[in-house]
Amino acid sequence: MAFDYTELVRLIRFKFDTQENFAKALGIGRVSLNQRLNNKLDFSQEEILKASELLGIQTKFIPKYFFKEKV
Repeated sequence: MAFDYTELVRLIRFKFDTQENFAKALGIGRVSLNQRLNNKLDFSQEEILKASELLGIQTKFIPKYFFKEKV
């Protein structure tokens, strides 16, 4: 199953300007973040929680950003 990270990418750009800045804050490499955003690797639960914290995503909105199915 592939996920649509369009809203997540928009929020990353708004809050961190670049995916590289966000990846550093998240504690992973830019390439690793890109692989996750392109459905090559999955986000771990810890990464989802930390990313939500960094981006100010409330727990109830995590599915909107991390689990929206790609159509």
